[in-house]
Amino acid sequence: MESAIIFIAKVTISSSLAVLFAATGEIFAERSGILNLGVEGMMLMGALAAVAASDTFGSIWLSVLAAMLVGGAFAMIHGFFSITLRVNQVVSGLALTLFGIGLSNFLGRSFIGKVTLQFESLALFPLNRIPVLGPIFFSHTPLVYVAYFLTPLAFFFLYKTKYGLNLRAVGENPAAADTVGINVVTVRYVCTLAGGTLAGLGGAYLSLAYTPGWKEQMTGGQGWIAIALVIFAMWDPLRAAAGALLFGFINAFQFYCQAAGLTIIPGYVLRMLPYLFTIGVLVVVTRWERVKRRIGAPEALGIPFYREQ
Repeated sequence: MESAIIFIAKVTISSSLAVLFAATGEIFAERSGILNLGVEGMMLMGALAAVAASDTFGSIWLSVLAAMLVGGAFAMIHGFFSITLRVNQVVSGLALTLFGIGLSNFLGRSFIGKVTLQFESLALFPLNRIPVLGPIFFSHTPLVYVAYFLTPLAFFFLYKTKYGLNLRAVGENPAAADTVGINVVTVRYVCTLAGGTLAGLGGAYLSLAYTPGWKEQMTGGQGWIAIALVIFAMWDPLRAAAGALLFGFINAFQFYCQAAGLTIIPGYVLRMLPYLFTIGVLVVVTRWERVKRRIGAPEALGIPFYREQ
């Protein structure tokens, strides 16, 4: 029984990381007023960039850096269209996802089936010797430990620092923020870049740690789940972590059932979840003005900023 609990708990944590990274980045973007539905595309390009960099440079940390840079670059495309050109953010984000899916499929053909670098588990001695808790929390790949610090750090930045206050002010009332000297455009660009960088990190985790290597559309809808998770978490990093663990538990439970030969929940039902989340997100977006006040969304989310107004 104990071994089953440890197995499910460990897989829960490892399965939640890619979604957690992407959702945390999206929280920063949306807190500044930028709705980016291109997370799926950025994660895919980050995953591919990590594989390509590992094949080229032979350094796993350079591969992670490459994934983050590519994710950030793709986010800047969305930033240019939504912040500078002030186009519809939903259209721009969806276009970015389609572009990322198509481009990653095209460029990734030569990497399918290739053996690449991958993170190995790093046991933190002596913490990993703690009964039950040690194997669950302290016997993972290094990126898991990065996530342990990222979530509380994101929460602290948003709610306990002056810069976090400025960021939230831009998302709530950019005109008022502008009158007190906050550069709305700069804040939104920086937050959009942060969102893309973390989405790329989530993609790198998938291709370097969770399921090493490259295959087409390997995110399996996790970018959409990250967007839905932001709404579920009401734009709070700690709640996003809890939601990511819930998603990870669903995956872990599925793996355990398969390993144990159980069929409590059919696998095809669990595989439907990303697409159900996609539909739900699109429904929320289309009915945005009615629901955003109820769920605590930033007031200026998805609304272009015109300084002259």
